[in-house]
Amino acid sequence: GVRLSGGQRQRVAIARALLRDAPILVLDEALSAVDAENEAIIQEALDRLMQGRTTLIFAHRLSSVIGCDRLLVLEQGRLVESGSHACLMKARGIYHTLMAAQAAESAVAGAPLQAPRPSEDLPPGAQCLDEAENAHLEPTDAILRAEGMGWLDAFRALFQHVLPWKGKLVVVFFFGVTRVFALIGVGVVSALVVAAVKTGTPYDHYLVILAVIAPLAGILHWMESWLAHDMAFRMLAQMRIALFEKLDKLAPAYLLRRRTGDLVAMATHDVELVEYFFAHTVAPALVAVLVPALVFGTLLYFGWQMAIALLPFLLIVALSPLYMRERIDALGSRAREAFADLNAHVVDTIQGLNEIIAFEHVARRKAEMNARSNRNLSLRIPFFRDLTIQMALLEVATGLGGLAIVFTGAWLVAAGELAAGTLPLLTLLAMAAFLPVSEIAHVGRQLADTLGATRRLYAVHHEKVAVADGAGAALPAVRGGASLEFRNVSFTYFSNRRLALEGASFFAPAGSTVALVGSSGAGKTTAAHLLMRFFDPQMGEVRMNGVSLRDYKLDALRDQIALVTQDTYLFNESLRANILLARPNAGEEDIRQAVERAALTEFVAALPEGLETHVGERGVRLSGGQRQRVAIARAFLKDAPILILDEATSHLDAVNEQAVRHALEELMSERTTVVIAHRLSTVRNAEKIVVLDAGHVVESGTHDELLSRRGMYS
Repeated sequence: GVRLSGGQRQRVAIARALLRDAPILVLDEALSAVDAENEAIIQEALDRLMQGRTTLIFAHRLSSVIGCDRLLVLEQGRLVESGSHACLMKARGIYHTLMAAQAAESAVAGAPLQAPRPSEDLPPGAQCLDEAENAHLEPTDAILRAEGMGWLDAFRALFQHVLPWKGKLVVVFFFGVTRVFALIGVGVVSALVVAAVKTGTPYDHYLVILAVIAPLAGILHWMESWLAHDMAFRMLAQMRIALFEKLDKLAPAYLLRRRTGDLVAMATHDVELVEYFFAHTVAPALVAVLVPALVFGTLLYFGWQMAIALLPFLLIVALSPLYMRERIDALGSRAREAFADLNAHVVDTIQGLNEIIAFEHVARRKAEMNARSNRNLSLRIPFFRDLTIQMALLEVATGLGGLAIVFTGAWLVAAGELAAGTLPLLTLLAMAAFLPVSEIAHVGRQLADTLGATRRLYAVHHEKVAVADGAGAALPAVRGGASLEFRNVSFTYFSNRRLALEGASFFAPAGSTVALVGSSGAGKTTAAHLLMRFFDPQMGEVRMNGVSLRDYKLDALRDQIALVTQDTYLFNESLRANILLARPNAGEEDIRQAVERAALTEFVAALPEGLETHVGERGVRLSGGQRQRVAIARAFLKDAPILILDEATSHLDAVNEQAVRHALEELMSERTTVVIAHRLSTVRNAEKIVVLDAGHVVESGTHDELLSRRGMYS
């Protein structure tokens, strides 16, 4: 759901619940990311849905629980209070502590406490990744296509990867050729020993030669394999690093157009196919050219008739890898795409397993996986059928070639033009010419897969980078912040006709706090992303300290900004490592202060391993509020001159929100802060509030000024 905002994803979940029409309804923070306008509509629908059903509501927001028949208050796993909203407020216990601030805010705004939906309790998290609304119009397919390159171009791109190791590649070629000649030598010398035994001539010197070249063939094979794999695995590591660096330059916009499982398949299996090519295919390919050429020359010397008899069959074997090459390559490329699609579907299934089980979608999901598996099978079967035809043709040509040599050689012996003892040697030599050619034919399947993988990798590496480094302007000081300015900015995602921002202009003086408000899709998060230079506007300029953001180095610019979003990504590492993401070289005291100021101290103390506790993939072992506090701890630790808070407290309960808000106010001092929020309590104290609607700046001013105008803000 990366193309949808938090609010849009939540509305999809609500639509599922409405469609399921079950007798028991469980709402777990069901409206936390929905804006006020949509909340009223959805709440009305949920009220109708809850009639005649048992409903369990888990929420921090007063608007979600005020109309419940019974409220249960939990603290550290224990039930501490129970009753209606009015009774619990009169008791002035834990519930009162949690809800008093929201109740007071609603009362100030003039909303009756008994109303099930206080209109002024603005929902947190109504931010919208505006690109979500337009990403489906992007012309690029979600699965990378292995197309657009002929096999010669694919080979050219393939060999670009090995240029840094060309010296090792030459040595691998040498060992490959000598290894095959050593094997041929073993056969030839063995034939000479047999001939000497037959004629009664001495053969001791042949045995000595055989004792040398037999182990030499094995040693040469080991040297070829070891060097080829050493080169290939070093190249494999470098290719993965290069792929990561390219994706780093393309992110985040490019990632909206690709499925995670597809990119994982590319970084693992596609890259390994290229490694296989250089470890197992390159050297045999050269040997397949040199050895038959030398054998052909030898036959020409001893009996040109045998060389001519061998030539047609040798050509058939040599050209067999090219037989139906275009069709096999197409099938191999399409099979790579099908495998990537299957891999992406598996990743989606595992990540969404909770929803699949909860909605009893297992059978259908299994059917979808079977359909993708069958598609992969339908591409693989004709692929291997064509390769089997190649192999059959190869074996027939090899057998007939040997028969032609024996027949021609026997005729030459009968005519007295060839010594009888030489014929077995030449026959063995002729048959040896087929060995390296057959090796390259056997890797035809792997070669087709490799070319498909190469085309997919080529597509990523040649994707245009939308945001490039600037020349390197001077950076602001940490204390005092920096001025920020949007000057007639217009921006659209993927050249869509609808503008996410259109002619937007506003100014934030250094050290000030500016709030961006508006409904979902108004352009608030787009503005934050433009400040981070995730994208560049098509028209207008975004400036910091009077200098266009395009003039700053990307890493230097982003180092000046601390970003706290509603949906925080945590890596499957320790809590400490996730916090240190903001400043890896931070000291222990800095970490302790960041944890304390983000209201995480008690939570960390309760963990079995404290800060060393692993949080699970995507932070699955933490609640939404805990993940958000980790993001806030990162912002404290980064200590940047510019702070962007995008619904930074939307998942926190009232008690923790108050603690974090006081710390954030401290952090915001002497810094330029951009606040994106719907909650009145979050934006009312901003020095300037900018109201966005459909990408336009429609109002700006202080909270009191905007209320007095009775415009969109009020």
